[in-house]
Amino acid sequence: MCVGGLIATRSNTGGIDVGGEFDANRAFADLKYLVSFGPRPPGSQALEQSRQFIAGELHAAGAAVVLDTFTASTPLGPVPMTSLVAKIPGVSPSIVIIAGHYDTKRMTTPFVGANDGGSSAAFLLEMARVLARRGNNVTYWLVFFDGEEALQRWSNTDGLYGSRHFAQELSAQDTLKQVQALILVDMIADAHLDIHREAHSTPWLSDIVFAEAQRFGYGRYFLNSPRAIEDDHVPFLELGVPAVDIIDLDYGPFNRYWHSPYDTVDKCSPTSLAVVAHVVLATLDALETTVSSRPGGTSS
Repeated sequence: MCVGGLIATRSNTGGIDVGGEFDANRAFADLKYLVSFGPRPPGSQALEQSRQFIAGELHAAGAAVVLDTFTASTPLGPVPMTSLVAKIPGVSPSIVIIAGHYDTKRMTTPFVGANDGGSSAAFLLEMARVLARRGNNVTYWLVFFDGEEALQRWSNTDGLYGSRHFAQELSAQDTLKQVQALILVDMIADAHLDIHREAHSTPWLSDIVFAEAQRFGYGRYFLNSPRAIEDDHVPFLELGVPAVDIIDLDYGPFNRYWHSPYDTVDKCSPTSLAVVAHVVLATLDALETTVSSRPGGTSS
């Protein structure tokens, strides 16, 4: 089967349970709804609609929502941006951040970013629902970054606007020292899922992620061969925060669906979201044990 001259991606995640604690079908419905707004670059009305939807769902889940609003200096001039932070308190004031971006790349061709922007936002929404209804040993922040994509051409100053601003704000507020780890998700709904170990990520944190993937029998999806990718975890790594990027940057034949009009819902799968959710939740369990066992890891 061909789609626009390209070979259609076949799913490799058949038979995975999409129900349970993390409802991957509901997450996939959220992905579809976000895509229905159309292209969602920073400063657009469509991204504002996405933000209102996300905030409403987070409030409904019982999470406290904080907006990190700023004006980014970009090659196109000043652009208003807003990241969302959902805060879910735990026994310990130690913070674990789960993050992704919800903007899409500004392009001249129609780009709705089902996987690249839609999957991370939908995943975080469902993860917020899971974490908000259970008792947690640590405090969780779920962060939806604006401005991950370059507005003109990727560089040290064009791209990662939301994560750079947020990391710098936490550092200025002396809050960064409370952050024990950051788990970043990006492009995780690809129907043909293959996540390589990201080379910049903190080794011990990557080890936990890939060990949990192996424990689930997901070695065919989490490939222990490194690839270096610049993403929203980098500003945190530069400030000393342990961070791991869970990303599938192998999207379609020869990666042709990435940053193209072919990044549509039909190339994505709820089972891929379920696979990543199983691994992330198991990683959080491991982190909660690690943080709680440290001196001062739990509050009195």
